[in-house]
Amino acid sequence: MTDANGDPVRVGALRPSQLLHTFGVGAVADMPNVSVVVLGPDFWDFTLARGSITVEEPRLLAALRLRLGNQVTELRLPPYAPKDSSGPFGEWARTGVPVALFPTWLRCSHNKCNQLAPANGGLFELLTNPYAPESTRYVHNCRGTGHKRPTAVPARFVLACEDGHLDDFCWEFFVHRGTDPGPAHTLTLDERGTTGDASDVYLVCKTCSKPNAEVSRSMADAFGQRGREILPACRGRHPHLDTFQTCGKPTRTMVLGATNGWFPMRLGTITVPRRDDGLPKLVGEFWGQLRSFAPLGEQQAREILPLLPLWEEFRRYGFDDVWAAIHAHAQSDSDGADDVSASDLLMPEWRELINPVPSETRDFTTRHERVPALPGRPWLEQVVLVSRLRAVAALYGFTRIDAPPWDGLDTVDTRRAPLVDGDRPTWVPCAESRGEGVFLRFAEGRLAAWESEALVRARMGELTRAHDAWRAARNLESELFPGARYVLLHSFAHALIRRFALESGYAAAGIRERIYARDGMAGVLLYTAAPDSEGTLGGLVSLGRRDRLGLLITDALKAARLCSSDPLCAEHNPTEQSRLYGAACHACLFAAETSCERGNHYLDRAFLVNTLAEQGCGFFD
Repeated sequence: MTDANGDPVRVGALRPSQLLHTFGVGAVADMPNVSVVVLGPDFWDFTLARGSITVEEPRLLAALRLRLGNQVTELRLPPYAPKDSSGPFGEWARTGVPVALFPTWLRCSHNKCNQLAPANGGLFELLTNPYAPESTRYVHNCRGTGHKRPTAVPARFVLACEDGHLDDFCWEFFVHRGTDPGPAHTLTLDERGTTGDASDVYLVCKTCSKPNAEVSRSMADAFGQRGREILPACRGRHPHLDTFQTCGKPTRTMVLGATNGWFPMRLGTITVPRRDDGLPKLVGEFWGQLRSFAPLGEQQAREILPLLPLWEEFRRYGFDDVWAAIHAHAQSDSDGADDVSASDLLMPEWRELINPVPSETRDFTTRHERVPALPGRPWLEQVVLVSRLRAVAALYGFTRIDAPPWDGLDTVDTRRAPLVDGDRPTWVPCAESRGEGVFLRFAEGRLAAWESEALVRARMGELTRAHDAWRAARNLESELFPGARYVLLHSFAHALIRRFALESGYAAAGIRERIYARDGMAGVLLYTAAPDSEGTLGGLVSLGRRDRLGLLITDALKAARLCSSDPLCAEHNPTEQSRLYGAACHACLFAAETSCERGNHYLDRAFLVNTLAEQGCGFFD
């Protein structure tokens, strides 16, 4: 954040992973005394960021280029510089992710004042503290209790629209019921109850009020149908870009810090080794960064190319061969073929996980384990212990009010707010983490036979109708239901995550899933990954051993048979309420947002085992 003189002011600290999952570009972050919005990549300064490095993940970069354009050339970690002996005035103190004050309207926290005004209106003063950035705050000169200047807190309500725009609440427009109040008026935001509900909060204009005629309005009028009728149209403001766009869509009042104020749109992948290191294939994988060299002269490329970090991948071939491969790739006009492979992030991972030859690299190490003895017909074909893996996720946009579609690259972007003005970023922020995991491969024949059963097809018909109704209610384009196979594997992964969390020592929110579910693919990867770490302690991998895995799977399936919310959970009809799940709830299958790749959609215990309401379509029964 910057002060009145334009100098940078540090207001707090966030973990790198939070800048992707919780407080990314466009999100509002609540610091101890101020509220700020994270600015777009165009505002990020890397000149002092010794720790901001380019992350090499060609498959993810190619997938992002399909979404954002061929101008995207890099994945970069957030700028960072470690503390040094120079104190709070050193270079490290000026390094970080830039933010701007939002909302820009503040309210005096003294209960006898409650004055509401813009931060730049002259009523509030910013007090900074380089030695304790978290104490940075605005104060009001009303001299409250004890003649101390009370802290000015962010205004409690903001406006948003479905296209991702965010704006300050229209305070003067609202209290004066859409009329022009003329010169600036004195406003207060009074809480007249103890519940904190919007109906107990009143916006008052002191300038217009008279002794027996207060000009005020309850904030309850700003919500629901009443709010949609009286609020002005959206101005198209993007505070993270400091721009206004043409919009005009209806606005919605939101409470500051509401969970639906920001939903990230991310793509992620697991790094797998390149077993075929042929030069043409390597050039294709790094084509996003090599494309710009094709029009250059040979001498200019000879001077620049060896200076780039990616040159380590090409050094063994020599410049002449690399230069020839770049021109051959450019002349082959292979962009269309690359797009097909780039859109599939799962297939290379799947091929490597089922490969009978184990991998052993710094980023991906696997070991095959004997399949445990399990009751019933054989369904588990392969167990792979991934003792070392690297996960990379990138943020390419966000939405507000409603979460984005969870279908990855199969879904056309709708309501996506851009990271930069013009929606043509040249680089994308990312987070890198390392950890371990367990991969379970289902028997294809057993799974295909189950999918063809009549009861399974009938249950899938209910879920499909609910899926179509859910999308229609949100004016989304119709898309295919992911299928019974996905619902089964997804539900199985959630049930096993809960059991693994009890045994491994990891919190359930720290165990993530990767679902491989389509024709020819049937498996789940459960893994844990920690940012800024070279790995974990093996607690998850140890659960995949033959002597432990069988009992854990059996216990997970037993727990799935009965939910503490039954019979309500088991009897839930997805078609009646247009839900994307069947017999599932927070007590049995729902997982943390950091764990689930689909936002707790497409889950159903009935596809796993017999429940109180559904008999006969459970895969394990």
